[in-house]
Formats: sequence, structure tokens, C-alpha cells
Amino acid sequence: MIMNGTKNIIKKELARVFNDKKLIFSLFIMPAVMIVGIYSLMGSLMSNMMSDIEEHIPTVYIQNAPEDLSEAITAAQYNGNIEYLNATDNTDALKDGILKGTVDLLVVFDEEFSNTIGAYQAAGDPIPEVKTYFNSAEDYSAAARENFVNGVLNTYQQSVIAGRLGNMEQLQVFYIDKDPVTSNIVDEKKQDGRILGMLLPFLINIMLFAGAMGLGVDAITGEKERGTLSSMLVSPIKRGEIVFGKLISLAILSSISAAVYAISIVIAMPLLMNGISGGEVGGLSLNFSPVEMLQLLIIMIVVVYLYVSMVALVAVLAKTAKEANTYVMPVYILVMLGSLMTYSGTGDSKVTNFFIPIYNSAVSIQNLLMGELTWAQFGATVGTIVVFATIITSLITRAFNSEKIMFNA
Repeated sequence: MIMNGTKNIIKKELARVFNDKKLIFSLFIMPAVMIVGIYSLMGSLMSNMMSDIEEHIPTVYIQNAPEDLSEAITAAQYNGNIEYLNATDNTDALKDGILKGTVDLLVVFDEEFSNTIGAYQAAGDPIPEVKTYFNSAEDYSAAARENFVNGVLNTYQQSVIAGRLGNMEQLQVFYIDKDPVTSNIVDEKKQDGRILGMLLPFLINIMLFAGAMGLGVDAITGEKERGTLSSMLVSPIKRGEIVFGKLISLAILSSISAAVYAISIVIAMPLLMNGISGGEVGGLSLNFSPVEMLQLLIIMIVVVYLYVSMVALVAVLAKTAKEANTYVMPVYILVMLGSLMTYSGTGDSKVTNFFIPIYNSAVSIQNLLMGELTWAQFGATVGTIVVFATIITSLITRAFNSEKIMFNA
């Protein structure tokens, strides 16, 4: 049961934020608008770039082209301007243009290409080469090369083989998944969870800490500088109640801020991914059972409290807000590194790893997204975080009871 002194501190801290329209806008509204706006813009730009590449009609220069190559170009329905070169034509200027990005593709067939193919009899006989000159650093050039090789040259190669063997089915011993869609047995929740789990746990962790960092430094070190904390310390309220009031109010505000970030990212991420994939990625969904929702809520609560206590410990030991922000940055980097270890998106099954603070919260959220979080992993994560948060809270309480620390003596 929360003591009256703690309740008063919580009310005071929440009122300080929610009565300030500027703070409400900067903490809860602007981040959501920025995330959705930035991700949407990035997705739109990527989609426009890919559309531009697809709509670009490349000019392909072909030297020593076989007589029957035009049939393969027609059969492949290749959309490009074809310029044929003789064997004596100098290609140095074209290669320089490829390097500068003004020429898309140069395709050079070996001299006597058709004759060499026709003369092939047994293993060891010469096999002609088709050389493609392109610039992988240029989108138009790389796309022109890929489309020409996959469309024209592969089609032409198949026609040459068919002419040599008479029946292409002689090379087809068996088929592998003629219809891959019907043979794909997949857990859609795990599939979507792996995609979201690559980034969402990392973002949730750093957003929780960022919210705690921005609010905590001002609520403790800032009030020390302004002198308002001194008047609170000499009031009848016990200092332990002040500590809990500060930490709980900061945890509430940080949780709201993190929820805004998380919801914004879940909304915005598909927009970005669809832009990158050209619309090939369908809508991602989060499907949690009631038990999983409760697990996520508990993890978020204990993680928020841990991060708030970490920031508060740094803030109470610092003499100025500038000093506090300097000291808290290494802790922020530590949180980022611990959360970044889940970027592979594969999850973690070793229970011992769930006793590692920071990492355990990120990987637990990741496993939860994929529907693979076990009760042992959940218990290890929550238990470890609670123990560390309790230790830090006791250190903060000691600091609050120190006149030298609280009054910057």
C-alpha cells in the first residue's frame, strides 16, 4: 500500500507534466508524429527510387552478338535499347562511361562464339564466354545487368542447350516444389515476430531508457539545482517516501512515452518495409494471447522501473544537470549494446542468458513476439531485473539520507 507521502509526490510529479501543454506535446505527441512521418517518408522515397529504376529503359551495347541472339531478346521481352558493335569497335569509351554512370551495360561475346559452341564435342573442348561490363555502384547499371543476364542470356542459353540436345527435359531429372506456396508450412505469428523482433525490442529498450533519462535528470538533479528538492527534504515527508514517489511517477511517465513510441513504430515499420521491398511485404500483425499480454506488461513494468532507478541514481549523485547528462550517457550506451544483441532476430533459448540484465528484457520481448517465451525465461528475466532494481533503489535511498549529497555540500 502506497504511503501518503509517496502519493503526494506522485501527484505532484504527474501534475507537473500533465499541466504543461509543452511537455505533453514534446513527450507524447511529437515523437509519434515524427516516427510515423519519418518512416513513411523513407518508405515512400525507397518506393519511388525502385519505381524509377524499374521504369528506366537501359541502353545495352553488345559486341560480337550471335545472329540468333535477337530471337532470345524478343522471347525474353527485354525492355531496353540495344546497340550492336562490331569486333573492331573500340569499347574503352563505353567502359569509361560505365565507370562514370553515363552508360548502363556493355556485353561482349567471344569472337567466333557460335562456331565454338557448334564445335563442342566432348569434355575439355573450349567453352565461349560472355563478358558483362557494368557498375555495381550505379543502380541503373546494376539493374540493367541483372535483367539482361536473367532475362536474355539465360533464355539464350536454354535455347542453345535445346538445340544441342533436342529436348530440354533430358536435363530435368526432377522438380523441386513446383508450387512453393503450398509446401511452405509456417507459423505466421513466428514469421511476423521474427521480422518485428529484429528491431522492436531494441527500440523499446532504448526508448524506455531515453524517456527515463529525459525526465529523471530534470526531476532530481534539476530540482536540486533549482532548490525545490531542498524544501521537499525538510518537509515532514520521509525521504524514503520521496524516493518511491519520484521513481514511481517517473516510471509511469516513461511507460506512457515508451508506449507511444512502440505503437508508432508498429504502425510505421510496415510502411518502411513495404517501401524497401516494393510492396512485397504484407501487413505485419501482433497476436498476443491474454497470458502473453500479461507477461509483456510485467516485463515492461519492471524494465521501466529498473531504467528509472538507474537514471535516478546517476541524477542524485550529480551536482548539476549537465554533469548528470554526462554521467548517464555511458549507461545509455550500455543499454543500447545490450539490446542490440537481439538484432539477429533468432531469439535465445538458453535460460542462463536470461539472468543478464538489459539483454534479458530485450530477448524476452523478442521471444514473446515469436510466441516462444518460456516460463523459466520469463521468471529469470523478471527476477533478475527486480533484484537489480531493488539494490539500486536502496542505494538511492541512502543517497537521499546523505546531507552532503542532497545539498551538494
